Amino acid sequence: MLSYTGMLALLLAMLPYVSSQNEPRINASDQEILQPKSGQELPITLQCNLTNSHSTHQETFWMKNGREIPNTRTEHKHTEFKLSKPRTDDSGEYMCVYAFKSAPNANASIEVKAAPEIIGHKRSENKKEGENATLYCKSVGYPHPMWMWRKKVGRGSYIDIDNSTGRFFIINKDNFTELSIISVDISTDPGEYVCNASNIIGSKESMTILRVRSHLAPLWPFLGVLAEIIILVVIIVVYEKRKRPDEVPDDDEPVAPIKTNSTNNHKDKNVRQRNTN
Repeated sequence: MLSYTGMLALLLAMLPYVSSQNEPRINASDQEILQPKSGQELPITLQCNLTNSHSTHQETFWMKNGREIPNTRTEHKHTEFKLSKPRTDDSGEYMCVYAFKSAPNANASIEVKAAPEIIGHKRSENKKEGENATLYCKSVGYPHPMWMWRKKVGRGSYIDIDNSTGRFFIINKDNFTELSIISVDISTDPGEYVCNASNIIGSKESMTILRVRSHLAPLWPFLGVLAEIIILVVIIVVYEKRKRPDEVPDDDEPVAPIKTNSTNNHKDKNVRQRNTN
């Protein structure tokens, strides 16, 4: 005959078995892998079926990535969710949830996987030297990708970027990545930056061009106008100095004789003499 201690140990050992017997049983479809843009996007149907429960079933609904999908609530134990034309952004973790009258909700997960696809990135960034620059990339796909940033340094040659330099800072969060560059340098920082997203299904990358301008860039229009004025003044001065000699009076040139009225005076004298006679 078992002692009190032995009976207690036996009951404790049976608790996991009793608990598992009381848990609802849900049969769910297997994971799916999307192959978007293949020209053959076939519909996908996710299915769940409640086969056993010790509490009264009330309703069932679907969730994606932790959020309820609208218009999916039903009272049936067998439930389906259909993706008519599955795309990359349809990938994620789907969950069928069963609600009971006097027991906690039960659920089953179905993963729909797809290679990353970058849907948003900064194509170019223009900064002045000394300013901070921020580049980013967004993606869809599941599982969430591993992110990597690289900079092009030659024809087909790249270097990896990390947080070890003190000037580059990378923040990754699920389907988003951000690269911050502190106090951009005009001699080393301009160029092509590439963000790469990869998961177990595939990978994708996009490029951003960073341009860095000098502090003197705002003065360039003014300096251009000033240079044009200086050139114009120089041309005028040179032209004036190179005028032909015959255009300028020469002091050594002989002066023409001055015409006088001496002849007229002689005529007047003769006329007067005649009159006196």
